[in-house]
Amino acid sequence: MKHILKYTFSLCFLLSMFLGHSQEIKDSIAPKEIVTEKPKAKASKPAVKEVKKDSIPVPVKTDRYGLRVGVDLYKLTRGFYDKNYKGIEITGDWRLTKKYYIAAELGFEDKTTDDDRLNSTATGTYIKGGFDYNLYDNWLDMENLITIGLRGGFSSFSQDLNSYKIYNPNPYWGEQPAIAANQKYSGLSAAWLEVAMGIKAKVFNNIFVGFGVQLKLLAMNNKPSGFDNLYIPGFNRTYDGSFGVGFNYTVSYFIPIYKKKVIVPEIKEAPKK
Repeated sequence: MKHILKYTFSLCFLLSMFLGHSQEIKDSIAPKEIVTEKPKAKASKPAVKEVKKDSIPVPVKTDRYGLRVGVDLYKLTRGFYDKNYKGIEITGDWRLTKKYYIAAELGFEDKTTDDDRLNSTATGTYIKGGFDYNLYDNWLDMENLITIGLRGGFSSFSQDLNSYKIYNPNPYWGEQPAIAANQKYSGLSAAWLEVAMGIKAKVFNNIFVGFGVQLKLLAMNNKPSGFDNLYIPGFNRTYDGSFGVGFNYTVSYFIPIYKKKVIVPEIKEAPKK
């Protein structure tokens, strides 16, 4: 009986030891509780104030509008060294817009032409009118012009046939002397178109000096009977055709009437690096 109790007690002890060991293993295998941390809130960036860029102040620009009146110095002074010529031309333009100008010329000419067969004198007045376009972009307070324009011209004149020579195809005995005619043909007229190119530079306050060239195309030519118009006032020499050229050298005075403000775009300063 003593041995039976001994073995019973030993078996209970072993069983309790086994159950305790199995409980420790179970506790070690059991999943641990996972604690999740809340994400930290991102630090808000300080608000960046918008800094306005500095701008360079631009002075107010104004364009002057008015009438410019001048005279052609070439025609005015030509009579001093050319005994066969007398003439004068008055020029004028009115500024219509920033780039366009209404332009006109009014003149008088008396020109004697001595050709191989004819000697004639053309005397009359003319008028030309049209527009100019300024191709030059001026800086502040500058008023220079580089222009191209179109004109229509009309002349009313008379022709005096002073003398002429009879054509001799076989001049064995030499040329025949000129025959005095002294015939006058009045009430003649001519009309033409011309392309005008010119430069005007401001040299003093309101005083301009300019130079111009014209290319002309004769549209209407009322000729006298018996000979051609060798010279037409305002058109110049015809050269026995429909094309002509001309030029002038002018000095003019500008009469300001009113002003217009010009909108100048604001110049912003470049950002610093």
